[in-house]
Amino acid sequence: MKIVIRVPNWIGDSILAIPAIESISRNYSDAQIWVITKGWTKDLFDSYAFIKGVIPLSETNNNLKDLNNSAQRLKKLHFDAGVLLTNSFFSAFLFYLAKIPQRWGYSRDGRGILLTKSVPLRKDKNSSHQVNYYLDLISGLGIKTTPPQLSLPLTQEEKQKAREMLLSLNIDLKQPLIILHPGASYGPAKRWPVTKYAELAALLQERKKANILLVGSSGETELAESIVSSMTKKPFNLAGNTSLRLLAGLISQANLFITNDSGPMHMANALKIPVVAIFGPTDPKTTGPFQEPAIVIKKDTPCWPCRYRECPFDHRCMINIHSEEVFQACQQYL
Repeated sequence: MKIVIRVPNWIGDSILAIPAIESISRNYSDAQIWVITKGWTKDLFDSYAFIKGVIPLSETNNNLKDLNNSAQRLKKLHFDAGVLLTNSFFSAFLFYLAKIPQRWGYSRDGRGILLTKSVPLRKDKNSSHQVNYYLDLISGLGIKTTPPQLSLPLTQEEKQKAREMLLSLNIDLKQPLIILHPGASYGPAKRWPVTKYAELAALLQERKKANILLVGSSGETELAESIVSSMTKKPFNLAGNTSLRLLAGLISQANLFITNDSGPMHMANALKIPVVAIFGPTDPKTTGPFQEPAIVIKKDTPCWPCRYRECPFDHRCMINIHSEEVFQACQQYL
């Protein structure tokens, strides 16, 4: 039997979907489990022993030509069943065009007619963690689930490569290594101001003699450069200069990872690296770090949670979080 799973489009959601994928694998132990995903997340799935193959989607795939091309690729692989961890009509339509006999997923976005087995949404879906959202689908399909735990396996070679990169930057690994991720691809509303990140980095340098390393995507280099330019003692900056697997390797070498609500936050949490997560417009009950060790810092404001990509007001949910407050939270892990 061959099962293909359409995993979420975002890095963090893909990590949070791992327990659901593993539950499918445990229940269908003789089956080949494949995942289909956007190209920017495909490398996440390279090291899971229960995943047979990864199929990258076109970067667009929302027009009929790209959708049909992807469907023809899937059709040639002769899958027996397809599981949709995504919510869109297009993802179900892809499996329908690929003539996958069994198509399972949540009945939403008007796609119920395309599914051979559908699961209704729970009424309290907005009050449960995203990990449970995916697991609820699996249990709703009659598949037994196990207590979830996040993981992100790395090879010794990947860890060594990250260590060698740190040494090439002349980072003293005898001192604490703290990684800061000031970005959030969702939008600026989820980003703690770079001025406050710079203040925090300076506190960690001064009081903890810590090495500060900035990371981020190619679209977040400007944020990192703003922090570097405003600091007297320059932190190390690799924003825009790491692959997804190298980023995971670097995080695995850190003593602490400080971040906004973002995909790398979930990577660090899956790697069991202590996380201090700074939350603004989103709810940590649904998208926060899923497991220990982690601390969430957020402020209650009248407009929370708004889930805006850009704050139309004064961004008080983030502005009211001070660098000294975050430093004190970091103390627990240093």
